This record gives sequence, structure tokens and C-alpha cells, in this order.
Amino acid sequence: MLLFREYMIVGGMPQSVIAYIESPIRSFSATERVKRNILNLYKQDIMKIDGSYRSKVAAIFDQIPALLSRHEKRVIYNEIADGSSFESYRETFFWLSESMMANVAFNSRDPEVGLGLNEDRTYVKCYMGDTGLLLSHVFRENEKVDSNLYKELYLGRLSINEGMFFENVIAQCLTASGHRLFSYTKFDPVAKRNAMEIDFILSKGGKIRNKIFPVEVKSTDRYSTKSLDMFREKYSRRIGGSYIIHTGAYAQKNGITCIPCYMAFLL
Repeated sequence: MLLFREYMIVGGMPQSVIAYIESPIRSFSATERVKRNILNLYKQDIMKIDGSYRSKVAAIFDQIPALLSRHEKRVIYNEIADGSSFESYRETFFWLSESMMANVAFNSRDPEVGLGLNEDRTYVKCYMGDTGLLLSHVFRENEKVDSNLYKELYLGRLSINEGMFFENVIAQCLTASGHRLFSYTKFDPVAKRNAMEIDFILSKGGKIRNKIFPVEVKSTDRYSTKSLDMFREKYSRRIGGSYIIHTGAYAQKNGITCIPCYMAFLL
């Protein structure tokens, strides 16, 4: 987990990695300065957008850490502005995705090989394009981040939602591997909560025909597979394989392939 936290802090931006490697004592402060400069450049680019939707892009970008820290992680438009809908923010997500500042995942209503044919754009999750930048974005209100803070975070002594960063890393890996991001959520209107949630769904070709592959992300040693089990039962004929990306070692459990996070790029 220490290696993951190191990657989470430094991120994958070349300037940030170089600053970290070339600093005499592998200083997190050196990489933090670089990342903050990059975030400032992002903000400058956003301010150059056409005025008709500049404020919407800025609003979504600023709220990415808060959105990911929630259980559902999805964007709730009415919380941004009364009466808002996806149509109001369509160009916003397109811009953030094309600029590579963010990775966007839409919900698939009826997950099939052509995931895009059944995408529900009213349910969207917005991940940061780089996890190191996400961490700096979380602490953006601090004028200066003390090196001791990063040391405490690296050693796991700081109370912070590591799950959001873990899931962001996986979203980043899957995107880099060429996957479009889709998720699956089944809402229970009686219980008024989500009855089934799958973090990511991939669509890949096989020897005989194309199949879908549900992927769950688990940042702790103890976790439930309830949603994944329900999904596998409901869509058994469509599924080519099921994965859990976790902090443990490679394993096979009840037909589910559990892989460590560093193998995510292989999916």
C-alpha cells in the first residue's frame, strides 16, 4: 500500500515525476509545487473557454474532489444549480474529457457489448485525469502543503478517503488502456437507494463473440461482493469474466478474478 500512496501523491505527470526523482531526498514538496503549477495552467485554460459555458466547466472541475468523496460519486445537477440537467452540461463533460483534465464514466442502463448504445448520460461520474493532481486539488485551499502532511499520508496516518483515490487510479489506468468508461447502477425505488452498483464495465472481443466484463474496485482488505454477485446472476450469458481490483494478491474466488491494482492496465 505504501507504493500506491507514493504513486497517489506524485501522480503520473512527467514534470511531477521528474521533480520527485531528481529531488535529493525524494521530496513530496518538490512535486507538489509542480502539480500546483499544472492546476493553475488548467484554470487558465478554463478561463479561455467561450463564456456561454465557462462557468459550468469551472463548477464541475472545482467539485471533482467533492463528487468523488461521496458514496455514489455521480454528478447531481440540481445541487450545482436549480433546474439544471445533463443537457445544460453536455459540452462541459465533452470539454473536460477532450482536454484530458478528466475521465468521464456514463451509466449503462442495459449493459451489452455495445455499451454506448444504452448509456444513461443523466448519471455520470467525473474522475480526475491524473490522481496526483486530484490529491493536490483536494488540498488546493491550503496555500502551502507542509511536507509533514504528505509524510503522514504516505504512512497511512492521515484520515482521508483513500477509496476515492484508488478508484480514480483505476479509472486512469483503464482510460490509458483505451477503454471508454461505463458503470452500472440499479436503483431500488422502494428502498430509495441503489440496489446494485458496479464501478466499471468493459466490453471486449473474445474467441467466439464479444462479452462484457464487470470490474469492482476495493481499497480495503474487507469487502462485500453482493453487487457483483447480483450482476453476474442477472447478466450471466453476457459476461466473459468478472474482476475485483484490490490491495491484495492475485486470486480466484468463486469465479471472480481478483487482481492487485498494478495489474489493472492488463484488462
